[in-house]
Amino acid sequence: MSATKKNIVHKKLSRDKSIAAYLSKRDFVDHGSHTDPVDGVLLVDTGYIKEQKVYCRLSCIFHYGPEDMEMIGQAFNRDLYVSTVQVYPPTGEQAKPLTKAQERLIRKIGDKALPFCFEFPNHLPCSVCLQPSANDPDKFCSVEFKVLAFCVSNLEEKIRKRSSVHLAIRKVQYAPDRTGPKPTAHISKHFLMSDQPLHLTASLNKEIYYHGEPISVDIEVNNNSNKDVKSVKVSVIQATNVVLYSNDTYVEEVAVEEADDQIASGSSFSKTYVLLPLMADNSNKHGIALDGRIKQEDTNLASSTIFKEGADRDVQGMLVSYVVRTSLLVPGMLGDLTARKPEEDDVVVEDDAEASPVDAEDDE
Repeated sequence: MSATKKNIVHKKLSRDKSIAAYLSKRDFVDHGSHTDPVDGVLLVDTGYIKEQKVYCRLSCIFHYGPEDMEMIGQAFNRDLYVSTVQVYPPTGEQAKPLTKAQERLIRKIGDKALPFCFEFPNHLPCSVCLQPSANDPDKFCSVEFKVLAFCVSNLEEKIRKRSSVHLAIRKVQYAPDRTGPKPTAHISKHFLMSDQPLHLTASLNKEIYYHGEPISVDIEVNNNSNKDVKSVKVSVIQATNVVLYSNDTYVEEVAVEEADDQIASGSSFSKTYVLLPLMADNSNKHGIALDGRIKQEDTNLASSTIFKEGADRDVQGMLVSYVVRTSLLVPGMLGDLTARKPEEDDVVVEDDAEASPVDAEDDE
């Protein structure tokens, strides 16, 4: 007898128990042409809120600085996007058809559940955060998404924490498989007193890689110089530029292989090196960009930023890209030869899986 599949339901209740918010998932996928809608339901204690109205809000927020400094105004926050809809009482506008997720939630919770739905504008960034140094917490930086439900008499009124509820969500990126020319870089170097150069060709087996997928780097070397190559180093480099507020730049190795492969003068060499960039191998590094975190859940190295046509650079908050660097180490001054691919465009674009199906849980 096979086990029945159970779908996760995320629930959060306001302190005064006037509003309960339900979502069937916390990760919403950006497919490039569109993003999954944020579709959930609210349960409202209409007797408790009386004449007040209930609103739901989707926000995209850029944070810079430690969260505990927000109370004294030392952290920088900027709303990159805010959309607010009235959920109760109904406004009289034609209701959108229920999504399948909302239908499942209403079947489970009851007919009194009130649906809400938000569509992401196509220009918004994906969730991302910067792993700060323990000695430099002021460098905490993130782009976060939040769903907030609250009851007030009007939108100019201050939102009371005890009569509101928020759920952190993530906007994650997915890039479909596509075929194209293999990214390839060629570079030659002439050495003093050598008539012929040292030539290096480095190529990847494809353009797009996903989380947990190994990266194969093929190198070919024609050493026509009078120098011997003592070793080969291949690495994946993550570059993060904070384009809003600080303009900080972070460059970190996220995967590296150093091999004592020697290439004598006048010889040729070819080999495939395999690298696997993983969050687990970089958990103690600082200045690493990660896909946004929800509470203490595991996450991944940040996906490459896909800069969409017409998008404002500042609205992205942070730009993340990756390069593969291949270096031939030659003894002597000015003796290294390094090829980078890509030179400008990013190579590594990673996806994020949706939440695994488990029992319904209450979000603390």
